Amino acid sequence: MFEQLGLIGCGLMGGSFALALKKAGLVKRVVGYSKSPSTTERARQMGVIDVEAPSALLAVSGADIVLIAVPVSATEATFKAIRHLVTPNTLIMDVGSTKRDVVDAARRVLRDHVGCFVPAHPITGKEVSGVEHADANLYAGKQVILTPIERTYTVQLLKASKLWTALGCSVVQMSPQAHDAAYAAVSHLPHLIAFALMNGITGQQQGKDYLALAGPGFRDFTRIAASEPKMWRDILIANREELLEQSQIFQRSLQALEKLIAANEGDALEQSIDQASHTRANWRISSPKNHK
Repeated sequence: MFEQLGLIGCGLMGGSFALALKKAGLVKRVVGYSKSPSTTERARQMGVIDVEAPSALLAVSGADIVLIAVPVSATEATFKAIRHLVTPNTLIMDVGSTKRDVVDAARRVLRDHVGCFVPAHPITGKEVSGVEHADANLYAGKQVILTPIERTYTVQLLKASKLWTALGCSVVQMSPQAHDAAYAAVSHLPHLIAFALMNGITGQQQGKDYLALAGPGFRDFTRIAASEPKMWRDILIANREELLEQSQIFQRSLQALEKLIAANEGDALEQSIDQASHTRANWRISSPKNHK
């Protein structure tokens, strides 16, 4: 049981975390702050938070657990805003989709208190944003990746792991570097492709007509293209090195298929499709082993 959650960022992810803690009986009081006062007010009206804080620093005042749920590009500024009230007993976590940049920011700003910070990435979300979409069950049954560094306090890492487990999550640990490499491939690149595909179609003269004819397969494939633009701008830029490497790998794979089509190599094309089809048909989401 935590006495007080200091919630910085009362949107979908932060709001859902607060509701989940309340539902599980893991926190007595939630003090929240968002850059937009109307968001903070709405969060209080919805019961997501109990008290509105006028600043990030005051949201942290008296908190034994802090969740930073802001765009990854705003993480360093948030650390700077709260560092004066961080104590060795404060558990600080984030929910960002990139980890190396966040960890680097924590090292620069938190310095001697960087051990309080346990970087976290819950593998969940929605294509809609805002506190009005907060859901107490958003994290239930999902994976959460923790990326501690050598200076992370063991006691805080244990607290974080127990907390996410209590929310019904499967907890995995890996290094920030391993995390960013993996999610460049399985999350960031798919979003990039979905964005490019939508722009490529709508950029054609008959694009709107083509979209009018699209079916469920296209809908499912492009679902993530409806994601929040500012958030994904930050993610793609923050993880650009790993993402661009994965993009090159994808382009080589696409070009290989294009060559088979151009050469009318039906048998080889079928074999390549069969390989992808078999892999996808037998793929199951499971908890990977912890990675260094």
